[in-house]
Amino acid sequence: MMVERKKYLSDILSAIELIEQFINDIPDFDSYNFDLKTQSATERQLAIIGEALNKLRKTHGNDFVEKGNSIIALRNRLVHAYDSIDNSIVWAIIKNHLPELKKQVLENL
Repeated sequence: MMVERKKYLSDILSAIELIEQFINDIPDFDSYNFDLKTQSATERQLAIIGEALNKLRKTHGNDFVEKGNSIIALRNRLVHAYDSIDNSIVWAIIKNHLPELKKQVLENL
């Protein structure tokens, strides 16, 4: 069970680091909004993060997921309601939630 937890945390960290690389040269929301390739790559990694967080929540409870609930909800929208994705929400999650989530993951790895 501990190996499973570490795997999910490692997957989350890898996805966050990829998103950081993807947006490294993206200075603001408007640039992100017009960069379809970065949006697509970022959304894929957010879906991975959301799924890993969801699995963590199911196997280990809500103790770790406090900042992840919005990402889990976004994952569900990315997968099931892809046609209603709001890029400003994605950008806000990237900027406001991922740094704290990364910190939590690093503390728990």
